[in-house]
Amino acid sequence: MSQPGTKGIRAVLCGYYGMGNGGDEALLATLLQMLPDGVIPLVLSGNPRETAERYGVTACDRKSLRQVWRALRQADVFIWGGGSLMQDSTSLGSAFYYGGLMELAQRLGLKTIAWAQGIGPLRRSLPRWLARRNFRGCDWVSVRDRASGQLLDDWGISFTLAPDPVWALRREAVPGLWDLPAPRVAVVLRPHPDLTPARLEVLAHALGSFQQATDTCILLIPFHPSQDLAIAHQVLPYLSSNSHILPLSDPHQLRGVFEGVEMAIAMRLHGLIMAAAADCSCFALSYDPKVTQLMVELDLPGWELDEIPLDSAKITTTWLELYANGEPLSPDQRSAIGDRARLHEHLLREALT
Repeated sequence: MSQPGTKGIRAVLCGYYGMGNGGDEALLATLLQMLPDGVIPLVLSGNPRETAERYGVTACDRKSLRQVWRALRQADVFIWGGGSLMQDSTSLGSAFYYGGLMELAQRLGLKTIAWAQGIGPLRRSLPRWLARRNFRGCDWVSVRDRASGQLLDDWGISFTLAPDPVWALRREAVPGLWDLPAPRVAVVLRPHPDLTPARLEVLAHALGSFQQATDTCILLIPFHPSQDLAIAHQVLPYLSSNSHILPLSDPHQLRGVFEGVEMAIAMRLHGLIMAAAADCSCFALSYDPKVTQLMVELDLPGWELDEIPLDSAKITTTWLELYANGEPLSPDQRSAIGDRARLHEHLLREALT
């Protein structure tokens, strides 16, 4: 805990940080952007050196029990920093790691904040019980979607509901982007069991035909390069030379790249959010309920992965229609969503000042 006479509130920030995922890095960047003055963050990271250099913060190894224990013992506040942390769809380990740290922080008497959470899926009874216990013990809770809010409501837990905070992330220009020929279309794909080799080939054929018809510059953007880069390289041979793989590690530049494109075709949630927050028409390929929910909330065109047409010509025609006649969110819509996303910032101010 902070000692008498020490200035600042020491906050441990816990999430899927330093793991090379652009969406989670965007959540961290937004959390740091929204922290009130006087809060001293320490980030639990998979790559502490990179996190410290990129954001100008103190960071420690998220897998080192000794370092994490020392960080918690010296802290005043513990923040689950956004995203789908409490879920058992990828593995049981995720729920137990994050739930265990929240349990420890609460036992140590820290103020605890569950910030911008997307809860679930929780299909197994033990992770579900742990999540319920954790959230009940939190001093403040905010969630980013109605399904998470409904779950907390069922558990009798009060919360703030607001759009994903990345809607409010500051953007930075991408060097060299404006030197690429316009118009530009961004494509954000990720691996998933339902994106079979056959479906990926159909999508790649359709994207090549779309590019030929529109003479667009295609930007393949791997949000999580260790996972997504291989798919980008699989798609690239189907495209013309007016195509580029654009790996960006800075989340502010990831947000900024969508300011320079006219249309985005995206699987990843934060790819869609960043594109929709810009003046960009969006087409969603949903692999997860959180993506489907965003499609419904924003009335975005798209398909579930298992609904992708097997006829590449049909896909191309759908994309051409969106390219010719699709409308991005209006400035008023983008402004309103961004304002509501800042409710996550208001919660931090209430909790930490």
